[in-house]
This record gives sequence, structure tokens and C-alpha cells, in this order.
Amino acid sequence: MTTNPTSRDYNKASVLDVLLSHAPLTRNKLIELTGLSKATVSRAVEELRADGFVVDGGVDEVTGRGRRSTYLDLPGTTGHVVGVSFGVQTTGVLVTDLRGREIRRMTAPTADLHEVGGAARWLVDLIEQATASALGPLRQVVAAVPGRVRNGTEIFGPAESMKIFAGADLHRAIEDLVEAPVLLDSDANASLLGILTNDATITNAALFSVSTILNFASCTEHELARGSTPAFGDIGVLASGAGDEILDELLSTRGLLRFARARGLDLERVEDLWEEQHDEASRAEVLEAFTTAIVTAVSVVAVTLDPESVYLVGRLRPLVDEVLPEVRGRLDRSLPAVPEIRTVPHLIGLSTAQGAVYACLTMAQERLRDAVLGARSQNQPAEQSAPAF
Repeated sequence: MTTNPTSRDYNKASVLDVLLSHAPLTRNKLIELTGLSKATVSRAVEELRADGFVVDGGVDEVTGRGRRSTYLDLPGTTGHVVGVSFGVQTTGVLVTDLRGREIRRMTAPTADLHEVGGAARWLVDLIEQATASALGPLRQVVAAVPGRVRNGTEIFGPAESMKIFAGADLHRAIEDLVEAPVLLDSDANASLLGILTNDATITNAALFSVSTILNFASCTEHELARGSTPAFGDIGVLASGAGDEILDELLSTRGLLRFARARGLDLERVEDLWEEQHDEASRAEVLEAFTTAIVTAVSVVAVTLDPESVYLVGRLRPLVDEVLPEVRGRLDRSLPAVPEIRTVPHLIGLSTAQGAVYACLTMAQERLRDAVLGARSQNQPAEQSAPAF
């Protein structure tokens, strides 16, 4: 049974928060960033060292007179997290320590998977390969998938070739195979989270993942928006404004490839649309429909969510870059205020995995902080027991 956290506990948690965000750093820098006294920081550091959460990480390079300062760091034994991008063509795995420092990254062609149990085993094998050199326990896994996800467990509307993963079976199968909490999320959410983590000034934004399927994410006040029903984020079912096509048929690789072939373009893969020469009239027809679909999609979120920025990521990004000036021109003529529209460089398999890692770190660090705050027992009012984490 535990007592309420004391001011000493909160000071210790504050020191840990700064270490998780800035390590390695000197004691003087730690004092500066926490705003706590030297004595308070020293006591907290020694308690965290006893708990196994702090080690010495070398000394600074001091020139001239003066005493060198020892850097404080998190030991690798504190644990690690894994972000996974489970794509139709490519799967990426990124492993970091709890400070967010990369331990290993790897990508592999996604296996031809026909049943959930085998897919889970294949993914966990990749995770085990990627974490082979990592120290300490695995603290959290987040896997991003091309589909909408509710409550971190249920997949809705996945890509056509991944229909077997609809529902919660994949989540259960992965959790049964790893000794760590597992969360699923959409590839769009993971991509937007990566952008938000790298730019703290973003408040309201929307993101379209134009890849195997059209996927959508948004944030309000720097927080990802998550709906309560499977319909949330299913923007691909809306009319594109180009004939009878819906948005997903023009803003996904599968749909756009079908559309282009129907217009007489001999494409083996969608990348051929911008990497090879084609009949100008047929290609212009495809680009016109693609442009109209982007204008429609951005207009929908502009008038309903009022984002400051709209991001487009995914395999179709080179084509987006080509039509973006026309998109902006049309929006300027039709909307009273146009959000900033940007494309974002995207490493297939790894950019999304990085966003998944950020989600992992948030959860793992919060649990670590809660463990520190809850470690004092009633029958040991003057002592601090090691956090159970």
C-alpha cells in the first residue's frame, strides 16, 4: 500500500523527466533545467542512481582552470522500445533506448502473409532481430498499420491485401508473443506524431498518407485527434469531385494505378507515372483527376477542422509535388483562407516507425515517472524503495 507522493518524490520525478529528455547532461545543467537546488538535485540523482536509472557518462571538455563536470546518463539496462511500420510492401523496425537514442533500425520486404498468427510470429521475429543488441527489458511496442485503428487494438478499413488483419486478432497475437505492452495505430497517426514531435510549434494540423490506401490524421492543440467510432478518419469514402471516383480511388497507389491504366497508360507500378515518359494527353487526364482529388480533400478538412497546416506523405508524394502549385492556386480561388500545404520527405518503412517510437517513449516514460512517484510505501516513510517498472 502506498502513500501519496511527497515533494521529495516530485523533485525526483522532475529530475528523471529532464534526464529522459536531455541526457547526457552535467549536474549544473540539470540544476538549471529543473530549477531545483543543488542539494535537492544531488539527493535525487543519488536515489535514481541507486534505483538503476542514472550512471556516469563521461566528463566534459573543460579548457583552462576549473573542475571537469561528470555527465549523467541513463543506462542501457533501463530498457528499450520498438516502433514498427507494418506496410503492405515494406516493414520497418526502429529500436531506441528510453532517451530516444537509436539502437538499431532495419527494413524488410513484408512477407506474403495469409493468417494472423503467422503474421504476428513474423513481426515478432523481426523485432527480436532488431533488439538483439539492446540492453534491459523491452518496455513498449507500437506498430503502425495502413488502416484506421480504434483503442490501440482494433483495425478498421485496412489495405485490400491486409484484410485478414481487420479486427483485434493481430493485436492479441503479438501481445501473446512479446513480454511488453503492445499498441496498434494508423500509419497516418504515426506520421503526424513524428512531425509534431519534431516541431513543438504546431497546434492544429491535418495529414494525408497517400500510399497503399488513403489514410488521414489530425491534431488539435498539438494532440492527435482520435474518434470514438470506426467512421472517424475514413475520408477516403468521400466523393473526389472527379467523375464518380471516391478519394481513395485517386489518392492511393492501388486506386490511381487502376485509374491510369483505364486511361490507356501502360504502367507496371504507380511510380512509372512520374519516372517514365507517357502519352501526354492520357497523363494529363490522370493528373487532372489527381489534382482535383487533392483539392477536394484539403477543402474538406479546411472548412471542417480549420488546420493551420496540411501535410501529405507517402509513396505518391513525388506526384503531389508536381501538382502542388496548381492545387494551391485552385484553393486560393475557392477558399477564403488556405492552410499551409506541405509535403514531407518519407523514408519507406522508417519514417512511420519513428513516429511509432515517439508514441512508445511517451508511454514508457510516463510509466517510469508514475513508478517513481508510487515507490514509497507506508511502512517505510523515510526510505525510497526502487520503483517497480
